[in-house]
This record gives sequence, structure tokens and C-alpha cells, in this order.
Amino acid sequence: MTTAVVEIRDLAFAWPGQDAVLDLPSLRIDRGERVFIKGPSGSGKSTLLGLLAGIQTANQGTLEVLGQPLARLSGRARDRFRADHLGYIFQQFNLLPFLSVRDNVTAALTFSPEKRARLQGSLEQEARRLLAELQLPEEALTRPVHALSIGQQQRVAAARALIGSPQLVIADEPTSALDTDNRAAFIKLLFEECDKQGSTLVFVSHDPYLEPLFPRVENLQQLNRRAA
Repeated sequence: MTTAVVEIRDLAFAWPGQDAVLDLPSLRIDRGERVFIKGPSGSGKSTLLGLLAGIQTANQGTLEVLGQPLARLSGRARDRFRADHLGYIFQQFNLLPFLSVRDNVTAALTFSPEKRARLQGSLEQEARRLLAELQLPEEALTRPVHALSIGQQQRVAAARALIGSPQLVIADEPTSALDTDNRAAFIKLLFEECDKQGSTLVFVSHDPYLEPLFPRVENLQQLNRRAA
């Protein structure tokens, strides 16, 4: 069985009526890796994540996630694949502001019976475990998420992405609003939880401070022939 979680070959993507944003000859990410993808604003980082998540599809070439060629799936099938196999931490967190912390986390499994089947305990138990592992205080569980600090909201967003043991966790600049100490602490917690769940992590940022924290760093400007 292949260990590749992401495999890209001769992939190109352009928005309609525009020049190519991405032209990637190859990229492979194996199961369990922690990969930091760097590049300045406008280098195609968010576009690449959109392709990995099946939100967009490539114009040419091959992109396989967990052995699945995403371009061959319908839009609905890609939505199902994303719900069942991926966790996504957004730059702006995209939490539902007037739901409680617990409900924000558990809502992630509403559309994925497969993730619910992977839970070790009840949905409530797993939400509490994740939030505790990410060092969110017990009393925060029932608060509306808009009442939390930015750092606490970030941890809720991470718990929502991690619940149900997704095979691939994608993080899009999730530490941009945090100070240096909190950024490093968050990365450490994220690594620990991915290790426990066997999740592969693809983390995108333009922040050079974070590079030494990752065992593998890829420069999108060097990978992307469009940027060369």
C-alpha cells in the first residue's frame, strides 16, 4: 500500500481568463509527515490548499490525495471526501460565533458518519479530550466562541479540524494573529495531537520564525515553475 498522502505530478492551475497561478512538476507528502510550505503573499499557497482540499480542481496534471484523483470526482463527491478524510484550520478560524465552544467542535462531524465511526468514545468525550489536550479550560466549553480570546479561538478551530482523526490536516496561516511564544506553543500542541491520531500535517505560512519547528520545509516559489 502506498504511503503517499499527497502526490502531485505536472499540475497546473489558472483562474478563468488569467495566467497560471501554479505549475508544479512534482510534490509528494507521505503519511505522518509534518510539512511547512512557505512563500510570500501571492505565491499560490492558498490556491494549493484549495486544490488539496478539493475546493478547486487542476486544469491539467495529476493530484491524488490518499490515493484518490480528486479531479475525477464530482463536486458533491469531493465535498464528501473532504468531510470524511480532511481537517482544515482556517486563517480566520471560521468559527460559528454564537455557538458554544463544544458545539463548534462537534458540528464538524455533522456531515461525516465516517469520522464519527472513528471516535474512541462518545462525541462529547472526544470534544472534551481534544479541548483539554489543546489546553482550553473546562469552563470554556459552554461559552459562546465569540467570548474567547484569539488564542483560545485558534485552539477551538484546531480541535474542530482534528476531531474524528482526519488522515490529512491542512492549516492555512493559523498563527498569524498570535505572538511568538503562543505560536510556538500552538505548533507543539498541534504536532502532539497529530502524532496521537496518525494525521499528516500540511501547514502553510509566510512566517520564517516557524520554519525551524518543522522537520520538512518546502518553498513554493522554488517548487512552482510559474514563480520561477
